[in-house]
Order: sequence, then C-alpha cells, then structure tokens
Amino acid sequence: MHIGLIGLGKMGFSMRERLRRNGIDVTGFDRNPVPSDVMSLTELAAVLPSPRVVWVMVPAGKVTSDVVRDLVEVLSPGDLVIDGGNSRYDDDLRTADTLGKSGIRFVDCGVSGGIWGQENGYALMAGGAAEDIDLAMPVFDALRPRGDRARSFVHAGSVGAGHYSKMIHNGIEYGLMQAYAEGFELLSGKGIIDDPPAVMKAWQDGTVIRSWLLDLMVNALDGDPELSRIAGYAEDSGEGRWTVQEAVASGIPAPAITAALYARFASRQEESPAMKMVAALRQQFGGHTVQLPGGPQMPAGPEPEVVPEPEAAAPPRLPPAAVDESGSPE
Repeated sequence: MHIGLIGLGKMGFSMRERLRRNGIDVTGFDRNPVPSDVMSLTELAAVLPSPRVVWVMVPAGKVTSDVVRDLVEVLSPGDLVIDGGNSRYDDDLRTADTLGKSGIRFVDCGVSGGIWGQENGYALMAGGAAEDIDLAMPVFDALRPRGDRARSFVHAGSVGAGHYSKMIHNGIEYGLMQAYAEGFELLSGKGIIDDPPAVMKAWQDGTVIRSWLLDLMVNALDGDPELSRIAGYAEDSGEGRWTVQEAVASGIPAPAITAALYARFASRQEESPAMKMVAALRQQFGGHTVQLPGGPQMPAGPEPEVVPEPEAAAPPRLPPAAVDESGSPE
C-alpha cells in the first residue's frame, strides 16, 4: 500500500518511519523542505495510486482547515483523507462536509503514543464509515502495536467519534498525571520519607496504580530526583479543556479532570492574583501574617476595631422567585 502523509513534525516524522518499517510506502510532504519527499501537494497527489489515501498530521484548527481546503483542489472523488491530528470532534463534521462536496471520503483518527510510538506503536481511535475504515486498515495495523488489534485500535463510530474518544482519553490523562504529581509532592513533603523517588519506583510492579505513566515518572526522577531542572509550569493541549467543556455541556460531573486542568492554569501564574487576595482577606479579617514578595513576612495587623452590631431589623421583602416553564425555580 502507498499513502501520502502531510506534516512531518515530531509525530508525523516518526509515524512515517514506523509505516515504512512495517511495509507501507509513504510519500511525505511538509512546508519544511528538509524532511519532505515532494515539494507540493500537487506532486504528492500525482505519485499516489488511486484511490489515494492521504494522512494529515498537522496542528488542529486553521492549519488543518487550510490543508483540507488545498487537498480539495488536488484529490479526486473516491480518495480518502485521514485527519490524525488533535482536531476537535465537531470540526470533523465540517471537514467531512467540505470534502464530501467533492466526493472525497474522510476518517478522523485520534492517535496516542507520543514520541515512543515509533518503537512501541500507537493506540488509534477512528471515526468514519466502515468501508473507509477497511480501506485504511493496513495503515492502522502498521501503526498500532503488534498483538491483539482490539487492545490498540477501535472503530469508535461515525465521523467525529475518533477525535471525541481521544479528547476523553486526554482528559483522563490529565487526572492521572495530576494524581501522581500530588502523590510525589506529599511524599517529598514528609520528613519520614528518606527517598521519595525510590518509593515511587517500588510501586512499579505488583501495585494497583502501576502504569506506563508511573514508569515515565520514575524515568524523569532517575535523571533529576528533585526535578530541579524543570519549572513548575504546565501547558494544556486543548483537549483537556475541551473535555471539561463537554462535561459541563452534558451535565456530567468530572471533578478530577476539571481540577487537573485548573492546576495547570495555576502553574502558569508566577504570583496568583487569587491567592494574593486570599492572603489579603485573611490579614483583614483575622490579622494573619502575610508573605511579602521575596520571602519575608509582614507582621499581623493591629487588633480590629470592635464595631457594635446594629439592632436587628426586619428582613427585606424579596420579589417572588422566577420560575422556568417546568415550574422549577431558576
């Protein structure tokens, strides 16, 4: 099988190598000419057999939309486009509509595996029509880990289902990482623990919380036991916040994932205005000491003036509560 691959960044480059290693011919295109096999999308389309299969591995949003628009100009009815990036699932519906007007088929595919995927394989979550999934199955099989297909590949549903599955996967990932990180901080903050990294290493086999994420955490601690070379600043890829937005829209509680996302937001604030206000309020109502920038403490303020309580007054009359059409109060 011979496919095109657009986007030869960190993930796309590694995927091209794995595909080739597993018997798939790949012609790659990137705006950077150094890793590219061809210099234009027109040239890419010209070298692919019909029906063409083109895997798109570029950043979500406008970049993906621009690539799709350009592909409409060079592909033919019956060709298949696979979006393997981290597009939002509802964007897939628009992509499918854009391509479908020209008779071009579309599959969305969530991909997990990161920089280790080239060696270990990628977990794949695909959305689209069954016949389109079947056409691309040799590609999916070349990318995923060896062994039982059901443990690393799923046809999750119609268009959008692949990226929706990946979105929820990444939300879960946020919560798991946050739990491990908080556990490490608790271990490090207790004087009775001599070697927190050794404790986490001892959890790798036999415990209910063993996982690949835990293994990666131990790897990080092996090279830098106190994480002294890493700032406490964590970005979010977008899929974590999309997961939280979906939870709100669906009325489904997701407190662990939401807290993990908010922890990342907090990590980006050198000095949190909210926590500054908490400290200021504690000083105001309780006379508590506050920490000045740079470390020294400001003494507690003077005893607050005692203000006599006013005489009790009758509570004000409130207007009737608004109700919605079902009769429930707003």
